[in-house]
Parts: sequence; C-alpha cells; structure tokens
Amino acid sequence: MPDATVKIENIRFILTLDPERRIIRDGAIVVEGSRITQVGKASDLKNVSADKVIDGSEMVATPGFINGHLHISYAHATRGIFPDSLEPVDYLGNVFRLALQMRPDEEYYTSLLALTECLKYGTTTVVDPGTTRNTDVCMKAYEESGARVIVGASVTDLPNAVNVPLISLQEAEQLMESTVKEFDGALDGRVRAWTMPADVSSSSKELLQAAKRIADENGTHMTIHCVNSPQAVEAFLSNYGRRPIEWLEDIGVLGPNLLLAHVVGLNDSEVDCVARTDTKMVMCPTAAVKMGAGTSSKGRLPEMIESGVTVGLGTDSANNSCVAEVMRSMYLAAVLYKDGRGSTSMVPAEKALEMATIDGARALGLESDIGSLEAGKKADIVLFDTRRPEWRTLFNPVNSLVYNVDGRSVHTVLVDGRVVVEDQKPTYVDEWELIQKVQAIGTDMLSRTDTHFPQSWPIV
Repeated sequence: MPDATVKIENIRFILTLDPERRIIRDGAIVVEGSRITQVGKASDLKNVSADKVIDGSEMVATPGFINGHLHISYAHATRGIFPDSLEPVDYLGNVFRLALQMRPDEEYYTSLLALTECLKYGTTTVVDPGTTRNTDVCMKAYEESGARVIVGASVTDLPNAVNVPLISLQEAEQLMESTVKEFDGALDGRVRAWTMPADVSSSSKELLQAAKRIADENGTHMTIHCVNSPQAVEAFLSNYGRRPIEWLEDIGVLGPNLLLAHVVGLNDSEVDCVARTDTKMVMCPTAAVKMGAGTSSKGRLPEMIESGVTVGLGTDSANNSCVAEVMRSMYLAAVLYKDGRGSTSMVPAEKALEMATIDGARALGLESDIGSLEAGKKADIVLFDTRRPEWRTLFNPVNSLVYNVDGRSVHTVLVDGRVVVEDQKPTYVDEWELIQKVQAIGTDMLSRTDTHFPQSWPIV
C-alpha cells in the first residue's frame, strides 16, 4: 500500500534533531506513505489510527544516519586482507587494481551487502564517491535494499601514484553529464547523481571546472577526495603557489554544492576559504586514524565548527577503515579532539550527533527531506533497543547514543516509510545467503588476480 499509514507508538525517547533539538519522552511518530506527518507525545497521538503499528516501548528513535563518503561496490569482497603496515600509496594501488577486476554481478552483490550492513546499523543514506563502475546493474541493489544512495562516475585525467586509469577531458565531461542525466532522481528520488572527479591532485583545472559547471547546470552537487597530505600540499605550493583548497577557490570550484572528502591537513587559511564559500565537508575519522593521517593532531574540525562550516561524517571503505558504520565515526568525532587538544570542551556529543544526521543532510543538500524527525520530512527512522546492557543506565539519551552504544542495538529501520530492518534482520534479503555469496566472490577475486598478503600469525 503506497499510501499506508504507519504509527510508531510508546517510544521512550525521540531525538528529533529539529530546529529546537527537542527530545520527546514517551513519544509517537506517524508516517503516511514516505513522509512523517506527526511527531509528538504518545498521549497526544493515541487516537491516531494506522495500517501498521510498531511498538516503540523501550526504544530510542533517531533520524537515519548519513554516511557522506563510503565506497560500497568493491570493498566488502576483499575486506580485511591488507596488513596494517601497508603504506597508503601501496594500499590504494592494490585497492584500485582489485576494484577494476570486479564483474558487474559481483558489484551488485557486494553493493547489496554493503548497504545491508549500513541499514542494519542505522545508516539510511550513503554517498558512494564514484567508484561503482556498473551503476546500471547496481541499481537493483539500491532498489531492493531501499537505501538512499548518491552515485556518480569517478573520473581522472592526470597521472597518479595509484595508477587509476586516465580518460580524456572530453570523455570525462560526457561521462559525468550522462551519469547525472540517467540516474539523478531515480527510484522515486532515492537515488541522486553528482559529478565526481576522483581527487584534487589527479584532476586538471579544466576537469574540475567542467564538473562544477555540469553540477550547476543540472541543479546537482559535486564531491572530490581532498586528502591534503603533506606531499599534496607541497606539490600545490610548488606548482601554483597555493595550497589545494586555496587553489580550488582561485579556479572557481568551491561553493555550496561542493562536498570535499577527508580534509585532514587543512590550515586556517583553507578553513576560511571553505567557510566564506559555504563549501561542505565530510570527514572520515575511522579511515584517518587507521591510515595514520594525524587527524587528532592536524585535523581542524573544531575550527571548522567554530567558523560555521557544515561538516558531515563518512567512513571511506570497508577495506580501508574496514568500517561502514557511521556511529563509529560519530564516536571518534566526539573523542579525538578532546584528546588531541587536551580539552573536554571539544566537539560535544550533541555536535557529533548533528554531524551524523542534520549536518550530514545539509552537507548533501538534502536537509529539507532528511536528517531530522519532523512533519513533512522523509520517514527515515531508526529505533534503538535499549533493553541491552550497553544502554543502561539511561538518563541522557544523547550521551548514551554517542558514547555507550553502537549499531548492534538497532532494532528497526525505515526508509521512505518502508520497514527495511525489523527485529535486527533485513526484510528484503536472506542475509546469510548474501554473505556466503560475497565470500565466494572475494575468494575468486583473490585467486584470479593472484593477490596474497602474508599474515602475522599462522592459520593451521
């Protein structure tokens, strides 16, 4: 029933993330079709009837979390194979070598598993930053899972250290434009398409400007990897006399519809560039700490927040950070800078939760539809089961959510009003059968590419 009414009643706490940041005790949420129609006290909504009633007793309700940077199409098939000590350039070279060997059906199954993990742990919206090569095939995974996905075609036109294949500027423009026109707004708007140059360091000025132009002309957005490693900064200073983000402003690429990803090595001047142009950011602390990027010492998240920059959260990929769960990034955002700056005043739990929800939605230009639980917004809702030891004792639900718990206590998830996780199980797929399928895909990929990494401990 496309216009069916769903009522979630007797919710212990609703973390609305609305403009007043209300936390409703003993609440209820009413959904008609794909949108929320009422949020309030259960007692005030007790006479509202519904086609489906969900018992929210002892549950904490939150908006669906938003992962602003997660490669979903390849990583789960070869998860956990890379030694900790692998240098980033060697790691990335192997990542892209393996990704290029994936077959269309393998991308479909791997994407479906990645989205299933996201949904089970409360993430309802994902930005896949362009590395899905067979988007038309993977649309089936997006449709089946019910997830909200932002896609694009990653394009590179300059030689790079990790051997990502190059295409001409003309080919890149055609691919970006055709991808946006084909996929933007698909699946009743759950799929959006952006322009996605792979990286600031491997993109010409002309490619970046073309990506911005295509995004502007089509009313969509753009994202770029912008790691700002010491090597990248040195190269830009040598070639242009400007740091990477200063150079992006010079060439007219910064702006409200640009999302820069990773952004660990910024200086104060670059933070100012981002703030005055309303450029959006997504940080991936799970990847940064695992790859030794120095985010706790060099990251400028507190300064970005103070300057009014919109910052969302991501996780990168499941064979880099090895994490797909936004709640891990939320926790790290709240604790890393307290430790790095030696002050408990850095990034409070409330701001970390905003980054995973309403700020993440704003970073994607979707704040009018998702990111909070309000009448008129899309019904992307997560219910956490607090009948678990990690939730107790429960007095401050924001502190508990950010510091105590993780996605294992997610009980029910709705996207667009559709129940996609119920009693901790996906409703659209046999999870174990899917896991076995992707395990077989990974085994075959490693075999046919002759990829082997030694393990520190023997398996006997």
